[in-house]
Amino acid sequence: MAITVGELSRISGVTVRTLHHYDEIGLVVPSQRTTANYRLYSDDDVLRLQQVLVFRELGMPLDEIAGVLDDATLANRAELLRRHREALVEKRGTLDAMLAAVDHAIAVLEKGPPVMTAEDFEKMFDGFDPAEYEQEAEQRWGTTDAYKESQRRVKQYGPIEWQAIKDESAAINARLVELMQSGAAPTDPRVQAAIEDHRLHISKWFYDCSKEIHRGLGEMYVADPRFTKNIDKAGAGLAQFLSDAIAAS
Repeated sequence: MAITVGELSRISGVTVRTLHHYDEIGLVVPSQRTTANYRLYSDDDVLRLQQVLVFRELGMPLDEIAGVLDDATLANRAELLRRHREALVEKRGTLDAMLAAVDHAIAVLEKGPPVMTAEDFEKMFDGFDPAEYEQEAEQRWGTTDAYKESQRRVKQYGPIEWQAIKDESAAINARLVELMQSGAAPTDPRVQAAIEDHRLHISKWFYDCSKEIHRGLGEMYVADPRFTKNIDKAGAGLAQFLSDAIAAS
């Protein structure tokens, strides 16, 4: 059975824009076209998209996924999934510890004013390893003025400032998601206005974000699966849309 791009988008939750992008880069190419040149996806195409989403969820970059799926042997795909599964099982232990820590924090707060024992403190931080991300950030950007300025500023922020940062970022993302879902192009003036607000938001709270730096961030939003996954929580396909719009600014 062949289905249209709109039907596939509805079934899979992948935006039409993202499906078009996958077609353009040869990742998931519809096997058929109508007489009016509309895309039609076969059962094999739908299965391939499902496999793309699985590998994407595991953190693989798109070009690596394409290489795996284009391999003639199914055994290679199974072996790769098996290795990723082993890594996920290891990570599950850490996640379970983090969940237990969060549950303990909830229990402490629900008891009333948080008067915590030494045991409470210890349990609340089980499973967390912030040094992992701090070390990576310092290795990648520690010598830059932007990183130093960001570190200087954030040390001064309290709950009020962090809530303001979160609210402003969410509002900008919501605008971009609405424009993306309405079919606006990355070059649309409304999109570009939101992109400028995105850049100014970074400058306001973290460091002077020039257009050059902003474009570098845009590239990283799709190059690093962790950024992509986090940004796409606001709306599927937002990371790619945001990256394209920044590149067009």
